Amino acid sequence: MNDFFNVLSDETRLRCLVLIYKYKELCVCELEYALNLGQSKTSRHLSILKLNGLICKRRCGKWVLYSIHPNLTDFQATIIKLVTIEACKQTLCKQDLQRLTEMENRPNTEQNNV
Repeated sequence: MNDFFNVLSDETRLRCLVLIYKYKELCVCELEYALNLGQSKTSRHLSILKLNGLICKRRCGKWVLYSIHPNLTDFQATIIKLVTIEACKQTLCKQDLQRLTEMENRPNTEQNNV
């Protein structure tokens, strides 16, 4: 359980998780754009989230799409949901969500509408 909270304690990982939770499925380029971060930093944080079983990925053509892992415990799913609700009230999260909606040429946009 400590690992779960340690993963959530990092602001960048939390922001990634919130965006993925809200949009169901996002690629690295969408997360980079929304978070205003470079590819390597974004990928490193996604790797930690995946390693800890919070997200999973699937390949869709040339894209790798990340989503919340379907096998989370009820406890984990509830905490992520509650954290997302609270995070979305914060300015930084609102800015991330706004940037993502303004991103042009998003891949897989028909599945990403909130």
